[in-house]
Amino acid sequence: MAINWPISPRRLKELGVLGMNQRNGEFIAEMNARRYYPLVDDKLLTKELAEEAGLHVPKLYGVISTTHEIKQLAKLVGIHEDFVIKPANGAGGDGILVIDGKQSHEPLIYRKSSGMAIGMDAMALHISNILAGAYSLGGRPDVAMIEYRVKFSPLFEKISFQGVPDIRTIVYRGYPVMAMVRLPTTQSDGKANLHQGAIGAGVDMAGGQTLDGVAHNRHVTHHPDTREPISGVDIPGWQSLLEMAAKCSDMTGLGYLGVDVVLDRDLGPLILELNARPGLSIQVANGEGLRHRIDRTDRHVDHLLRDETPAERAAWSREHLAPMNL
Repeated sequence: MAINWPISPRRLKELGVLGMNQRNGEFIAEMNARRYYPLVDDKLLTKELAEEAGLHVPKLYGVISTTHEIKQLAKLVGIHEDFVIKPANGAGGDGILVIDGKQSHEPLIYRKSSGMAIGMDAMALHISNILAGAYSLGGRPDVAMIEYRVKFSPLFEKISFQGVPDIRTIVYRGYPVMAMVRLPTTQSDGKANLHQGAIGAGVDMAGGQTLDGVAHNRHVTHHPDTREPISGVDIPGWQSLLEMAAKCSDMTGLGYLGVDVVLDRDLGPLILELNARPGLSIQVANGEGLRHRIDRTDRHVDHLLRDETPAERAAWSREHLAPMNL
């Protein structure tokens, strides 16, 4: 079911749509203690925690934390044909520079994911901006991470443009309650960012199949670049993906969490990042509000006699939070 906008407040309530004020006051403020925020806001710390928990993340090649260390850039990336440079405390995908190959060796010129050429001097300038806090939360000084570039799975090849699609799952009280796939487009410049024009496609919680999508709050059934239908793509290992999301809640201590996972062609699922303030557009992508799923989860958790494992939580969500079961 698509949510057609604009829509009356009464209809929003019937659909169980969670609003920004309610999300901020009832979930983020009450369920996410501020002392845990650094665990997800700092991508370096998130990576360390995930590895300790046995979860897979993109391999870290190096970190640049001072302007003096920028001269080590060539050494850090020297053996790698492709890589990603990103701010450790960035938000919304800003400041991420994706390098997908070398264009020439003498002089050393790389190629960005957009196909444009970039030299070492331009990359050094980008890192300098990262260190200065140009992309960090609150404009605070930051550090630059250099890591493995995800080789995206061919699974979404027909419904994505250039960039790497990711899977966002909302986890509430340790239970995955809603998910979507974010699909890059020409308009989003190959980034899986809904605010820049990427498509958000809902996911059926029971079987892990994509549903129709949304772009700029408009219902879409086909990808604008490939013209392929968005719905009906089966995501492999769906149970395992939901278990990963549930483990991230345990790992961080956050009661309301967004977990972003990418499917790598060679390495399988990798945790890309976590978010203590996940957006609400996932509701539009699924054509359904979060409120009903949260209420059902509350009823289940409040009557438990023991804590359930991540695998049990994932299985419960698949059985009880699919639209036909609500």
